[in-house]
Amino acid sequence: MPNEIQRVSILGSTGSIGVNTLDVMQRHPDRYKVFALSAHSKWELMAQQCLQFRPRFAVMVSEWHGRELKRVLADAGVATEVLWGAPALELIASHEDVTTVMAAIVGAAGLASCVAAALAGKRLLLANKEALVVGGAFFMDAVRRGGATLLPIDSEHSAIFQSLPDDPRTWPAVIDKIILTASGGPFRTRDPASFASISPEEACAHPNWVMGRKISVDSATMMNKALEVIEAKFLFGVAPEAIEVIIHPQSVVHSMVQYVDHSVVAQLGTPDMRGPIAYGLSWPTRRTSGASALDFSAMAALSFEPIATRGHSARFPGLQLAWDVLAAAPGTTAVLNAANEVAVAAFLDRKIQFDHIHAVNTACLADFLPSPPASLEDLLAIDLEARQRAQSSVDRMSQAKRCVSL
Repeated sequence: MPNEIQRVSILGSTGSIGVNTLDVMQRHPDRYKVFALSAHSKWELMAQQCLQFRPRFAVMVSEWHGRELKRVLADAGVATEVLWGAPALELIASHEDVTTVMAAIVGAAGLASCVAAALAGKRLLLANKEALVVGGAFFMDAVRRGGATLLPIDSEHSAIFQSLPDDPRTWPAVIDKIILTASGGPFRTRDPASFASISPEEACAHPNWVMGRKISVDSATMMNKALEVIEAKFLFGVAPEAIEVIIHPQSVVHSMVQYVDHSVVAQLGTPDMRGPIAYGLSWPTRRTSGASALDFSAMAALSFEPIATRGHSARFPGLQLAWDVLAAAPGTTAVLNAANEVAVAAFLDRKIQFDHIHAVNTACLADFLPSPPASLEDLLAIDLEARQRAQSSVDRMSQAKRCVSL
């Protein structure tokens, strides 16, 4: 694989991960070729990407967006075949001519295409953490059954992967704990008593990373880190109690592994997603990414802080939910993910307050005990029911908010 031309499908090409993946790929045209692109609704940007990279397929979620894209590409004389809908996503994820799939669709919507890529034995670059949060053991079993190569793209999990021995069979015997670093987001030092007044614009203003709106809010609540704890558990096969989270405001140390001899191996780099993307594309070798190099002579001191997750002064109560759902029945991680997606969307639409996101999540977890999932259909059913219950909580809170404002 390192010396072959990789034919890449990018699921979510118009998002930040997708755009950065294309940036890395175009630096190595002799190594990577765009086979297919997909997007949710940004058909104008998709058209620009198709004009530049000439993929064989372009997929939109809806028929309307697909037909708009098809019209523009036809007028431009571009031969890219335009498709739409979930079956088309699974097609470009599992197509026999695809060698590599960048899974960058946000949320549970990316689960089915990730499973399709895994069962087809692809080199799967996983930027969609929700596939593991929702899919859990089911998803990892699909990876094993399909003989896929699973490579994490989240900066933290890529850092852990880079800090571990090459042979995964040795990991259980040598890992003491995994240490995930968190920037603390935009509200690391803000008084929690003021959280009710936080606006979507403030929550999306991350101090270090340029990310989409949903993941930016997750970083502000630390739910992003909770999902990463769940992801790490399944990716690296460690017990939940062997995963620790610590705040590192500078976002230079992307994560660490503490070994049984208490030595610690860390991966450092600038806060630029092109680094882990390039590593995933080029593994087990390395190629240039476009990311800036660290300048140690100009670097400020690196600092680390503990996180309060419980008690009256807890700033990030949602983080503890990771360990809570991992200790609960299988499928509960999917409930948390679904509730959080609904709650964040409601906050971004200004229907609920920032501090209500955690309330929606905890209410849904208390209200819904899922049956253990045995199939993809079971997982999607859990996801749907959890969303409905979370939406009911949102509606109640939104109504209460309107009544208070009258």
